[in-house]
Amino acid sequence: MIVSLKEVKNYLRIDFDDDNKLLYQLIDTAQKLCMEIVRTDDIAVLNADKKTYKTAVLYAVAYLYENREKANHNEMKLTLRALLANFRPEGF
Repeated sequence: MIVSLKEVKNYLRIDFDDDNKLLYQLIDTAQKLCMEIVRTDDIAVLNADKKTYKTAVLYAVAYLYENREKANHNEMKLTLRALLANFRPEGF
């Protein structure tokens, strides 16, 4: 994982363990989403610029966690594409 549960909980200011299982799932989903946006299936690619990828994964986890009922996934993906634009290879 590019971000740890501890980092996510700190970012979200969560100090209880009730949502740990959900947070692990969201971390996994966010990481896969970032990899999809960058068009890679190699986790090592995320380590090339760890700070940027961490920011993107933390953003995605926070968005998914805080908007569980009414998430606008297109909005979230546009933000992630903007964050990860420099790493996204050209394609159609």
